[in-house]
Amino acid sequence: MRDELSVRGNHALLTRANPLAKFTAVTMVTLVLALSIDWVSASVALAFELMLLPLAGLTVALLWQRGWPLILAAALGGWSTAILAPDAGAVLFDAGIWSISAGSLQLGIGFMLRGLAIALPAVLLMSCTDPTDLADALAQNAKLPHRFVLGTLAAMRLVGIMAEQWQTIGMARRARGVGSSGNPYQRFRATMGQSFGLLVQAIRSASRLAVTMEARGFGGAARTWARPSTFSGLDAWVLLGGLGIAAAAVAAALGAGTWNLVFLTRQ
Repeated sequence: MRDELSVRGNHALLTRANPLAKFTAVTMVTLVLALSIDWVSASVALAFELMLLPLAGLTVALLWQRGWPLILAAALGGWSTAILAPDAGAVLFDAGIWSISAGSLQLGIGFMLRGLAIALPAVLLMSCTDPTDLADALAQNAKLPHRFVLGTLAAMRLVGIMAEQWQTIGMARRARGVGSSGNPYQRFRATMGQSFGLLVQAIRSASRLAVTMEARGFGGAARTWARPSTFSGLDAWVLLGGLGIAAAAVAAALGAGTWNLVFLTRQ
C-alpha cells in the first residue's frame, strides 16, 4: 500500500506515461542487452538509464533501497564470471584454484554491467508505475486475457503485503525472544520458522483474495473499466527513448568492435 501511494504521489514525468509504453520501451532495451555480453553496449545503456532517474522520481539512495538485491546479484554474477571463465590474455590474479585474466575480467565486467543495465529499467518501471494502471493497460491496450491480468495484479499486490507481514512476524517473534539470540544454527531454525509463518499468511491472503475477487465478479466475461487507458504524445517520446537507448548501445558496441553475440563463439 505504501508503494502504491508513493507512486500516485510522485509527480515525476514518467509517472504520467502509459504503463504499456514504458513496458515496451523497457522490453526493447532488455532485448538488445540480452543479445551481447560486451561491456560497451551495457555501459552506454546504463549511462542513459542513470540519467532517467530524476524523470522517474528516483535518487541514488532510493535506487539502492529498492534494487539492492539486483545490484548485488549483478556484482556477484560478474565476479563469478571473471573467476570461472577460461583464461584469455595476461593473467592478472592467480589463487591456484581459480585465476583472473585480462579476457575473463573483461567478460566479468561486461556481465556485471549488463546485469545492472537490465535490472535498472525494471526498477524504474515499478517505481513510477501503479500496478493497477499497468493491469488496465495490459487488458485494454494489449488485449491480454482478463484472468491472466487480474492474477498478475493480485500477485503484485501480495508482494508488498508479504514484505510487511515478514517484518510483522519478525517483530512478534523477537518480542517473544525467538530468533533474537543464539548460535548460527538456532538463528537459522528461527528464520525457517518465520518463513513457515509467512507461508501460512500467504496462503490465507491468497484464499481471501480469491474468494473476494470471485464474489465481485472478476471472473465474468464482460467487463467495464473505471479508468480508461489511453496514449498521449508523451508515450511516443517514451517509445522513441527506449528505441534510441537500444540503438545507441548497439552502435557504440559495433563502433568499438566489442559487439559479441551470446549465441556465437568468438575466436
